[in-house]
Amino acid sequence: MMMLRCWLWLLPLMVISVSSQQSPKPHIIYILADDLGFNDVGFHGSAQIPTPNIDALAYSGLILNRYYVAPICTPSRSSLMTGKYAIHTGMQHTVLYGAEPRGLPLEEKLLPQYLNDLGYTSHIAGKWHLGHWKMPYTPLRRGFNSHVGYWTGHHDYNDHTAVEHGFWGLDMRNGSRVAYELHGQYTTDVITQHSIDVIANHPVSKGPLFLYVAHAAAHSGNPYNPLPVADDEVIKLGRIEHYKRRRYAAMVSKLDESVGIIVDQLRRSNMLENSIIVFATDNGGAAEGFNLNFASNYPLRGVKNTLWEGGVRGVGLLWSQRYLKRPRVAEQTMHITDWLPTFVEVAGGKEALANFTTSLDGQSIWQALVQDEASPRKSVLHNIDDIWNSSALTVGDWKLIKGTNYKGAWDGWYGPAGERDPQLYNWQQVAKSLAGKAMLQLKVLPSRADQQRLRSAATVNCPNQQSNTQKGSVCNPLQTPCLFNLRDDPCEQYNLATQYPLVLNSLLSELKHFNSTAIPPSNLPDDPRGNPKFWNYTWTNFGDYPKINNHNVLGDISMLMEQSRAEKNAQESQGIPMNLNFMKL
Repeated sequence: MMMLRCWLWLLPLMVISVSSQQSPKPHIIYILADDLGFNDVGFHGSAQIPTPNIDALAYSGLILNRYYVAPICTPSRSSLMTGKYAIHTGMQHTVLYGAEPRGLPLEEKLLPQYLNDLGYTSHIAGKWHLGHWKMPYTPLRRGFNSHVGYWTGHHDYNDHTAVEHGFWGLDMRNGSRVAYELHGQYTTDVITQHSIDVIANHPVSKGPLFLYVAHAAAHSGNPYNPLPVADDEVIKLGRIEHYKRRRYAAMVSKLDESVGIIVDQLRRSNMLENSIIVFATDNGGAAEGFNLNFASNYPLRGVKNTLWEGGVRGVGLLWSQRYLKRPRVAEQTMHITDWLPTFVEVAGGKEALANFTTSLDGQSIWQALVQDEASPRKSVLHNIDDIWNSSALTVGDWKLIKGTNYKGAWDGWYGPAGERDPQLYNWQQVAKSLAGKAMLQLKVLPSRADQQRLRSAATVNCPNQQSNTQKGSVCNPLQTPCLFNLRDDPCEQYNLATQYPLVLNSLLSELKHFNSTAIPPSNLPDDPRGNPKFWNYTWTNFGDYPKINNHNVLGDISMLMEQSRAEKNAQESQGIPMNLNFMKL
């Protein structure tokens, strides 16, 4: 009888233990491309750049066809990490520069910290771009166990130096240490290597993994080498006529290769079947020479750092064998702020989520995606920038554009359109890619016919582009706000502001409400201490040191700061962000 009672007492524990073994928390792998255009992946209808690994994931999972991001790097990354719009963290105006004495506010709890509280171990490979002027702003102090990558917004992919505002220095880190030994190793490969090392060395018994893979690709490099990629990779894409587009395509191809290697390592480590993989971009592509790059958002309007669909409607997909039963094109509206609460719910923190959802702008979209239900998100604030006097908001199918950036210089439609003929798409590459082989092994890669159906459904087509405005008036957001119906007009060709004044006024009122909740932008002039020349020509945590090269900082600092302010004011008065000053707009 005593023995029976012991067994009865142990039974609930055994049930809990078995249950936890049967349903372990999923690994979360978030792969973020930089400046990738909507038209730069095969699953959106272009056959110009081969992306078979990314496409294999897309066809086997969910293609997020109404996925929105912020228009430029820092606002997007701050939204991903905090679950908040950039207007609520002070990160809404342009980007964070390497010599600025600021970062994502330390009082903000970040995504890896939430997941760590739920039993995860978090790692980052690649770009940070959320502050490094003092060590507490850097990745290892904000929830990540390891980091191999860089702190600023861009760098050369081979020598790993970054040019910014006339400053030049090395930006590559292994943890907190300057990674001199990685000189000459291609950045995409460095990020891939750290990613697969993390996966290979992660003990499943330790709990689930959160891996944030923040690629440099396909952001341009330094002005003297804006499209850095090996000539051998460029030669493979010789059929692309425009040489700079060909170089850009080679950078994207290396990014796609990285995705395949990561998926394959998950398979080798027996982690793939219990993984959630997200592939997405941080903002729209830098097209036709913008920022010395050659992405394509065709047929969407605008480019990176504009509030048109080409700047804020991003490439996105979600893959999971465990949770997603049927591949499809997901039309649920989703914003980059939604990942934090979505992942927290997936990680088993739904009850804890209720304690802080009032402070978040993001909403968990998990049930809507898994069950194919309506998205709980009814509106998207694309951004409000009161310095540049530009803002945009979408509510339902209606989008409001008020003001614009660059004085309207990048408000058009930009190519290249790419090879849109479905017959030019290489379907065999999808199954032969590393990710495709993994999908075949799991028996989740759809048939060729279903892949074609998905690709067609995820392709945006807009007839009569740029020419036919008979359905609406010409839009000049510098003069008056513009209104578009994105369901009927995803390419924002037909301004309906005069036809629907009540809708226009309703969205203007909603935008005004959002602006009343905004905090001021936290941008600051460059701090002369941030100049890499004072730190052995490395970008570093300069704010932790009161002196420069053993000389008192105070000597010429006021003069240098005044020069920095004058340069910034001169350029921003022309509507040019300082990191784009070599564009000669």
